[in-house]
Amino acid sequence: MGTSNRTESNRVIGSMQPQAGNRTTVKGFASKRFNRNLPLLIMFIPVIAFFITFRYIPMLGGIIAFKQYNLMQGIWGSPWAGLDNFRMIFQNPQTLQIIRNTFILSFINIVIGFPFPILAAVMLNEVRRVWFKKSVQTLLYLPHFFSWVIVGGIVVTLFGAQAGIVNTVITALGGEPIQFLYRVDTWMTIFFGSSIWKEAGFSAIIYLAAISSIDPHLYEAASIDGANKAKQIWHVTLPGILPIMTLMLIIAMGNVMEVGFDRVYNLQNASVSDVSSVISTYIYTVGIQGGMYSLTTAMGLFESVIGLVLVVLANAAAKKFNQSLW
Repeated sequence: MGTSNRTESNRVIGSMQPQAGNRTTVKGFASKRFNRNLPLLIMFIPVIAFFITFRYIPMLGGIIAFKQYNLMQGIWGSPWAGLDNFRMIFQNPQTLQIIRNTFILSFINIVIGFPFPILAAVMLNEVRRVWFKKSVQTLLYLPHFFSWVIVGGIVVTLFGAQAGIVNTVITALGGEPIQFLYRVDTWMTIFFGSSIWKEAGFSAIIYLAAISSIDPHLYEAASIDGANKAKQIWHVTLPGILPIMTLMLIIAMGNVMEVGFDRVYNLQNASVSDVSSVISTYIYTVGIQGGMYSLTTAMGLFESVIGLVLVVLANAAAKKFNQSLW
């Protein structure tokens, strides 16, 4: 009886221990899976190299913000300055105005510009004539591929004080030319309008892809329940793309302190410098042209930290609605 119990115990214990054959099978499966995905991994190497070279290695340059950097001594040879550069930023009224301009322009741009791609995607999704839908899509997507130099030229051609098309029409109708690009209110309107015109169509691609993944049976069920198109959009389409909307909003919040150098630089002038001077143009004029690398690096580091904080806060807010990224 005792021998039988010991034999049974040994069999149970032996079954609980990993078998060499099982380990070999798992190892072989992992090896096969790796070999099967090897071409994809090789294709991914340039992406990894790009991000390491142009995203992560440049982060080491942030140390310049804590030094009195000069080209002759280099990064490591330049003397330490501690937090002096940050003190200069926050004690200078001009830099505080620049930070305020950056935040205001970017925040208003998000508030005004964020709904337009969603609206464009919803409207395009409702179009049933394929030729018309493709034509409108092309016209909406095309401005994304224009550089801001081209967009700036189009803006000047339309709203120039003397030879602008709009002022030419106003003059022909007996009115007085309007200084569109030299007044703060009209300049900001043109700035936000050109940004929406350039990017809204291309951003709508993401929402169109999200809409295409919604189960068509949901629309049929809503129609049977008596929902018209507006109610179908409100109760089916928008909830269906809510995760993508949350993702895009969190990404936009990360860029809230980054208005963009190209669009501001190509549209600004001295008359509207009180609202058009932002961090990116400040870094160009003071850092690159003026050679104050430490000060502008500190400004850029501050901008990145604020962006990180806003992303974390936006994700925390989205988590309350079970829509967070992490």
